[in-house]
Amino acid sequence: MTDNLSKSLYCSGVQCPKMLWLRKHRPELFDDSVMDQAVLDTGSEVGDLAMGLFGDFTEVPYGDLSGMILETERLLAAGTGIIAEASFSYEGLFCSVDILKNCCGGEVELYEVKSSTSVHDIYYHDVAYQMYVLESLGYDVVRACLVHINREYVRGKELELDKVFTVEDLTDTVRSMQTGVEERVFMLKACIREDDEPERDIGPYCFDPYACGFWGHCTEHLPEPNVFNVSGMQKRSMFKNYYQGIISFEDLLLYGKLNAGQQLQIEHELREHADHIETDMIREFLDGLSYPLYFLDFESFQPAIPLFENSKPYDQIVFQYSLHYYEYNGGPLLHKEYLAMPGADPRRELAEQLCRDIPMGVCTLAYNMSFEKSRIKELAALYPDLREHLTDIYEGIIDLMVPFQRKQYYTKAMQGSYSIKYVLPALFPDDPDLDYHSLDGVHNGAEASAAFAAMAKMGPEELAACRENLLKYCGLDTFAMVRVLEKLKQKAE
Repeated sequence: MTDNLSKSLYCSGVQCPKMLWLRKHRPELFDDSVMDQAVLDTGSEVGDLAMGLFGDFTEVPYGDLSGMILETERLLAAGTGIIAEASFSYEGLFCSVDILKNCCGGEVELYEVKSSTSVHDIYYHDVAYQMYVLESLGYDVVRACLVHINREYVRGKELELDKVFTVEDLTDTVRSMQTGVEERVFMLKACIREDDEPERDIGPYCFDPYACGFWGHCTEHLPEPNVFNVSGMQKRSMFKNYYQGIISFEDLLLYGKLNAGQQLQIEHELREHADHIETDMIREFLDGLSYPLYFLDFESFQPAIPLFENSKPYDQIVFQYSLHYYEYNGGPLLHKEYLAMPGADPRRELAEQLCRDIPMGVCTLAYNMSFEKSRIKELAALYPDLREHLTDIYEGIIDLMVPFQRKQYYTKAMQGSYSIKYVLPALFPDDPDLDYHSLDGVHNGAEASAAFAAMAKMGPEELAACRENLLKYCGLDTFAMVRVLEKLKQKAE
């Protein structure tokens, strides 16, 4: 087994040496569901854009590592000023520098690009590792920096690259870490060479700074369910219980400090209980509704690089909504919807259409309404001429999540959660009309965001199919809310 290290493997070892060993020896155990493809795609997009931060550059083509290293050496010898993906290797330690400034005479500046909006501890280790590799090869790293997104940047008509990014000088800090890097490299290489899996208990580092894909492997000795399955319990409380030996649901019921919702979850899991239904409270919730009654759901995407005027990095840009509604109690279920075409800023058109589709003075239901209310508040601030109507919609929104959040209606199948992902299948098991898995192309909000972001590059046929998928997905979101309300009414009778 080779003990070579890349900067990503090194950072894995910083988080947990056992994670590094497993990545090297037992990669088949890795659960790739912890990998967020949208985050990875955003990182690539941000990295590509940042290459031009200092003007003209030459990128080392991705490919065979030895070829990348040779091309980097050639470019440096030729005096190339800015090199993207400059690649180096020293005694089995490999790294590609996102942006390398060649100051000539062996002096260089390195810039690590991240799609985050702040500096995290692990980034210091990342940059320190790169400095170690380059200086071990004889280069003089005169400046080592982190480039990240400036969350406060507001785009004008044109994108200003120097304002999109913030450059943080980490030189002094990462230079002070060099002895530690050398010691850690020695330790991690020794760890990799071991035949047996390291013995290390689980801990908060399993989730910090990144969720570990080997969590399932490292917790296979735990009973099911266990303290890590308790909904709404903070990670530090979970580990506090774990370290005290309070691990199973039986342990928690006897010795754990639980809130009412957690108590309810555990009791329903361990004992035969009828569904918990607080009829009077559900009636009180229903009495607060009025007709016409609307059901609203938004879909949005968060471009790291602001695409539209008067938007910031990672702003939630609403591009779609579904609206089921009843004009009167007992009336037919009606539906309206909006889906923007790719390319143009969708916010103004969507806001205007929303004001046409939802009259003033009506009651609107949303599930986890903070998202819809936040987007409406942002639209009202952006378009003063629509503010009165949008504010009226905002003030008329009621959260359909409340009876489930307050555990006024609870079943074992909800697993302690009030998320619609748990509530809906718990209320309607095996209902084909509410099966998101049967949809084509788009099955959840993350896929909806990714689909809309990709639409700009689609041909006419693919675009039409994608739009159809998005409309069906978002429409199911509000239809599901209609069915949930029907279920609440049944239980209140």
